[in-house]
Amino acid sequence: MSGLDAPTGSAAQAPAPAPARGAQGTVRRIIVFTILFVLVCLTATGVAGLLGRLLETRPEFGEDPGGLALSLAYTLIGGPLAALLWWLLWRRLDGPDRASVAWGLYLSAVSIVSLITFTTSLLGMFADLIAGRWAPDALATAIAWLAVWVAHRLMWAHPGRGPLRLTSVPVVLGAAFGLIIAASGTITVLSVVFDAAGDPAAVYVGAPWWRDALQGLVWAAGGSIVWWWHWRRDGARSLSRGFADVVLVLIVLGSAAVALGGIGTALYVGLRALFDRDAGWPVILDPLGLALAAASVGTIVWLYHRIAAADRRTVTRDAARLVEAGVGLAGAASGIGVIVNAVLASLSAPLAGPDARALLLGGIASLVVGAPVWWAAWRPGREATDAGTAGRRVYLVAVFGLSAIVAIIAVLFIGYRLFESALDSGGSLIERIRAPFGLLVATALVAGYHFAVWRRDRESAPAAPERTIDRVVLVAGGDASAVEHAVREATGASVTVWRRADAAAAPEAQVVVSALAGVATHRVLVVASQGGGVDVVPLAD
Repeated sequence: MSGLDAPTGSAAQAPAPAPARGAQGTVRRIIVFTILFVLVCLTATGVAGLLGRLLETRPEFGEDPGGLALSLAYTLIGGPLAALLWWLLWRRLDGPDRASVAWGLYLSAVSIVSLITFTTSLLGMFADLIAGRWAPDALATAIAWLAVWVAHRLMWAHPGRGPLRLTSVPVVLGAAFGLIIAASGTITVLSVVFDAAGDPAAVYVGAPWWRDALQGLVWAAGGSIVWWWHWRRDGARSLSRGFADVVLVLIVLGSAAVALGGIGTALYVGLRALFDRDAGWPVILDPLGLALAAASVGTIVWLYHRIAAADRRTVTRDAARLVEAGVGLAGAASGIGVIVNAVLASLSAPLAGPDARALLLGGIASLVVGAPVWWAAWRPGREATDAGTAGRRVYLVAVFGLSAIVAIIAVLFIGYRLFESALDSGGSLIERIRAPFGLLVATALVAGYHFAVWRRDRESAPAAPERTIDRVVLVAGGDASAVEHAVREATGASVTVWRRADAAAAPEAQVVVSALAGVATHRVLVVASQGGGVDVVPLAD
């Protein structure tokens, strides 16, 4: 960690050189690891191109001297350069470079890029084989990038040179990527099966339905393996705090959106089947298979990660609940806007029929699905226990911001339609403005309600205690994550951990928190001693 150089000397002796050395080291690491990343990618691309030519069995694809020359250049020039630069860097990774952010960022970037490339290439090749197509270039790409992934995984797990920063990023992103692939493939399989069950004639139209199902099954199985490897074997499910919690909340957000979208579409199909059958059964039932598949898979993923979020910190649980409320709010607000649109459409003679009825049913479906989810997650009828918390404030600010954007767009579009109607008297004014006016009404209701909530929170939230400590620098050995969390929760300050090079263990969290009681400076240096005690050094501003 380059910042370790700063406190070693006396501030009176040399105040300027330490930051200069730290900045120089940071820039150097960023440059060399970026160059290494580019060289590794070029080398893998070149090796994949050469290997693809060796596996190619179709003569018409072998006549490309330009592509061959490029693959040779990438492999024979980029490969040795990448190996030389890697060797020079590897020798320095037993020092400060190992603790740098650049080393962890490089391994994270190469790991996720290679994982995505070799996984999609390999699964795409198997899917093409099911369709009767042979893709040797996909197999070659998978082999080359698999080698890159394995090599960098060994570096990541090396006991003496593995990264000390961003160590959880490849695991968390790998699990998220595998989950996305598995869920998408499963939705494809179920959608094809549901469509075939609802329309047996589809078996004889075009390609056999089971071919698409098998191709989706390949992606589902491959994604499940990737997810299991990172989630179970690498322990992504046990990671908490920081980046892991952010990704978990994003997964809850995405899966909830997929689930509610599928449920709302299925309900819309059911409502049309009951009250609007003029379009014919094929048109009405067309989106049902995909809707049922999305609802099933999205709900399973949503509930699973919702349970996982319940075991995390309070702030993570609150964030998961608030994103659920946001998804439900978006669905309910969209339903209100569409209902207003449909009501206005019914007042216009050209649309006073099936189209307006279909719009109305779509709005009702969206409102019926979104409103209960928002109500259960937001709990408007209860006393808010998280009033004034950072998560709730972020949620309210996000609602205000999105509402403002939608309202501005709707007002501009309404103005455009009004001027257009004034300049061109043809057509109905209601017909011109009904869609943006519906959005404007829904946005106004959402913004008005949440503005009232924001004002109530400001009045009821307790006054924040005066914070005297802004930053804590903790010098400790071992795993100091628990201490870091306890200090941050107790003081509200940002915490930077500098790891000792000796075998000193991390101090007890309560010992550090107690030692910081009564400290009134903005910056504090906390040094853990060998015996478990701590020395608190208040720093001048």
